[in-house]
Amino acid sequence: MRKQLSVIVLFVVVLVAFACSDPASDKPKATVGEAQPQSSAQKPAAVETLVISPENSKIEFVASKVTRSHQGSFKQFSGKIELVPNSIPDSRVSIDIDTASVETDTTELTAHLKTPDFFDVAKYPKATFVSTKIEPNTSAGGNSYTVTGNFDLHGQSKSISFPATIEVTPDKATMNAEFAINRKDFGIVYAGKADDLIRDAVIIKLDLRVPRKK
Repeated sequence: MRKQLSVIVLFVVVLVAFACSDPASDKPKATVGEAQPQSSAQKPAAVETLVISPENSKIEFVASKVTRSHQGSFKQFSGKIELVPNSIPDSRVSIDIDTASVETDTTELTAHLKTPDFFDVAKYPKATFVSTKIEPNTSAGGNSYTVTGNFDLHGQSKSISFPATIEVTPDKATMNAEFAINRKDFGIVYAGKADDLIRDAVIIKLDLRVPRKK
């Protein structure tokens, strides 16, 4: 019995020694709820459509397990900003992501993420986000907003809300956001290895820098 207890204690000590901190612990958490219907309100007449592409934007993420964290991104996506001049809250953002374009810092993980354990890209080749509401975050001030929209991932459609910094200049529209979502909210429940469990929280990083037509 003492020998078994010693082995268990040693295992716990080793696990703690090699454990990495959760990178999502200090990030704002997205609020997740039921998907919302798109507004039927008529679009303003002066909508300017800006094209989102991998040439001007980045969609990245950070996932972690007990022993380490991994950097990842999507290389193929498309979308648009329907910009209402002088009214960011009346504007809309939509993005379509090619899930098979996922890429991480290890080839083994990249391949694994494409399987049914994670994104299941053969069954769910697209992930989409369409904003339903953009509200100024008056408590943060400046260019701070709360963006709400329907996020379709892994066959699950949820409404998510997250903080973002949005700015429109004569040359471009930018949106930067960094927040955490719970992968299990979207049916991605693979636990990982018994001695190296995968954390539920995944950090999403959006860096949109979309030029305006001159």
